[in-house]
Amino acid sequence: MVNLIATTEICTYHDVEYNFINSLGEAGLVALKVVKKNTYVPETELQKLEKMIRMHHELDINVAGIEAIIHLLDRVEQMQEELRVLRNRVG
Repeated sequence: MVNLIATTEICTYHDVEYNFINSLGEAGLVALKVVKKNTYVPETELQKLEKMIRMHHELDINVAGIEAIIHLLDRVEQMQEELRVLRNRVG
């Protein structure tokens, strides 16, 4: 079973508004789970969410900017994996 963390706790701890986390969820950047009208973040998503919160707080990046950055980081990771596979074929 996956541990769930209440978004209210995350908002309080990280001093971030619920709308920000909800927007990340709507953008598909973080999984949110609703149980009895309360919203939770699976513990497995916490590290990713905290990274996005830091981008928002420290760099003043909005949800659209975070979405673009995450997309680019994912693409770079895919390209690195492709390069690794190609190097293994050659060497």
